[in-house]
Amino acid sequence: MNRLGFVITSVLVALALGSSMLFVVDQRQFGVLFQLGQIKQVVTEPGLNFKLPPPFQNVSYIDKRLLTLESNDTEPSLTAEKQRVVIDWYVRWRISDPQAYIRNVGLNEGAGALQLNRVVRNSFQQEVNKRTLKELLATGREALMEDVKKEVLEAVRGAEKPWGMDVVDVRITRVDYAESITASVYQRMEAERKRVANELRSTGFAEGEKIRADADRQREVIVAEAYKKAQTIKGEGDAKAAAAYSESFGKDPSFAQFYRSLDAYKSSFGSKSDVMVVDPSSEFFKAMRGSGSGK
Repeated sequence: MNRLGFVITSVLVALALGSSMLFVVDQRQFGVLFQLGQIKQVVTEPGLNFKLPPPFQNVSYIDKRLLTLESNDTEPSLTAEKQRVVIDWYVRWRISDPQAYIRNVGLNEGAGALQLNRVVRNSFQQEVNKRTLKELLATGREALMEDVKKEVLEAVRGAEKPWGMDVVDVRITRVDYAESITASVYQRMEAERKRVANELRSTGFAEGEKIRADADRQREVIVAEAYKKAQTIKGEGDAKAAAAYSESFGKDPSFAQFYRSLDAYKSSFGSKSDVMVVDPSSEFFKAMRGSGSGK
């Protein structure tokens, strides 16, 4: 029984010892083999590898993928015209030399991100100080990102202690005024928009008044022309009527006199309530008395 236990224990110890001598490197990682605290080997290819059991040799893993560092600092920067702005950015970076990275930066990705954040932030502040707000928003944005990337690369590839990392890209995601002056900026923008709106309203009102005045003038001209034309037509009609009356009445003067009298009666007795005081023997009633009366 004791012998069986010894065999089982020996097998377990052998398995534990054998497993401690094997390590697997993932394709997304670097395997860094340490021997008594010193880097002995960096495994860059994925697969199964052998080592001495601890404490003689130990393995540490570092990510070899492209990493992203985003800004988390809300401290504003001053532009060339002393405008306080806050810039959000991100950096794409990777570990290119694990040995140099471990010696000069740290044992994990967080240490590199911390130091890289400091360098990128300082570079952005220096470059923003050289540029105006217009350049940050439009004309000089690409140049700013390129200059910051160049400065960061110079810092991480320093001749004395290179960081063992590579910066692939630097990008700006947002440029905005500092929170302390955002309200006043919005107020100025609102006031400017109101001024423009009032100016447009005034211009529109003046233009409307001009259009209405021109329309009134054209209406007056059209009405005057129409009245003139109507009066001309009416005058021509009256002249033709008068000529027709003259021609007709010239043929029979007595009928003409009778017709004119009827027109006079019609004009005089236009309403049933009209009252006239006239001498019956006057010439006005001559047509009613008839020509045969002789009076």
